[in-house]
Amino acid sequence: MTSKAGQHGPGSGPIQISQEQVQARVQEIAAQIRSEYQGREPHLICVLNGAFMFHADLVRAVGIPLTVDFLQTSSYGDAKQSSGEVKLVKDLNFPLSGRHVILIEDIVDTGITMHYLLGYLEGRGPASLKVAALLSKPSRRRIEVPVDYLGFTIPDAFVYGYGLDRSQLDRNLPFITSQE
Repeated sequence: MTSKAGQHGPGSGPIQISQEQVQARVQEIAAQIRSEYQGREPHLICVLNGAFMFHADLVRAVGIPLTVDFLQTSSYGDAKQSSGEVKLVKDLNFPLSGRHVILIEDIVDTGITMHYLLGYLEGRGPASLKVAALLSKPSRRRIEVPVDYLGFTIPDAFVYGYGLDRSQLDRNLPFITSQE
């Protein structure tokens, strides 16, 4: 299934970021990571559930030896806006001490979850810690956080697709869409 920005997706809104745009940007971010981490085996941590597609595509595209892990937080539940409280739902399986960690997130919105995760992971002693986010909504930031590898900056709108959900649906869309 291919898609073009401006067309309508299965939801009620227009496609904001097409499948082709997403995949092209994933390849660019992967090339940057490959260049910066040559010979260092980065450890890519996926923030579940939303980042799973971005993480999987990035892991395949990086093309150098790497390791992966997963963690899960909750600050939304089924709501469309963050509650402001972050809860760790699934912890990591592997130690981070001395490793070069890249945290893979679907969207940086208020910055609250990312701030929490960065503090939590720093406490585990990684050699380095960077953030890759598919999307960023800087207009919603309550806490400024670093995003070292960014897919797209978007306006303040509820978006879904490519891992992001709409009440647990539509994560499987290969593009990003929004409700009108």
